[in-house]
Amino acid sequence: MEVWALAMVIWAISALVMAGVWSFSMRVRNVGYVDVAWAGLMSLAALIAGVFSSGAALPRILTAAAGAVWGARLCVHLLHRVLHEAEDGRHRALRERWKGSPAKFFVFFQVQAVVVALFALPFLGAAASPVEHVNGWTMAAVMVWIVAVGGESLADAQLAAFRENRGNRGKTCRAGFWNWSRHPNYFFEWLHWFAYVLLTFGSPYAWLTWLGPILMLVFLYRISGIPQTEEQALRSRGDDYRRYQNDVSAFFPWPPRTR
Repeated sequence: MEVWALAMVIWAISALVMAGVWSFSMRVRNVGYVDVAWAGLMSLAALIAGVFSSGAALPRILTAAAGAVWGARLCVHLLHRVLHEAEDGRHRALRERWKGSPAKFFVFFQVQAVVVALFALPFLGAAASPVEHVNGWTMAAVMVWIVAVGGESLADAQLAAFRENRGNRGKTCRAGFWNWSRHPNYFFEWLHWFAYVLLTFGSPYAWLTWLGPILMLVFLYRISGIPQTEEQALRSRGDDYRRYQNDVSAFFPWPPRTR
């Protein structure tokens, strides 16, 4: 199928799934399931791209495997948090701002379905590549994916271990990667999208893969990532987080300032 037709299929499936997840989230009063659904749908989008795209077998297989594993890992990680922790403070703030309006949250969930379709375009572009054999760009793509997904997994594990210690409540995690970046999980998630850029070198759809790192950077810096996360961190941790902001890089890993 053509790239744009597949994008519409992915959007339609995502809209239906998000409608169901919205209904469930309203019943259990936990909007965190929207993030779980987003990650799971991204995994599904990669599989759809790999199965139905018209590219060569190699890029289709690599895109399906890379995107599905990345999305599934993130989905399971987020589901564990939603099941074992209270509703995320960012979502509680939305609930208070919107006075719990189901209609506004329905729109919010449907916007996430559109975002799934947008971020599926790099998968579709990569899977449409005509490159049939492994080359240097392919190997570079695999290495970037390993570093990115491995780094994101380790950053998530470091934060989870810190949060499990009750003595750390009200404090800011500075363990491992979190001492070099305030959002190392976001950094590695952003880095992951470059794997598809490298994978499609020479493809007529290569430009679509650049939407991954570009859109992710915009979302993380300006829309739903760093601004909302740090706003909630300041509400919950106050001066401790302000010191952390002063000492540690916001996004790109860098040695912390010494006092």
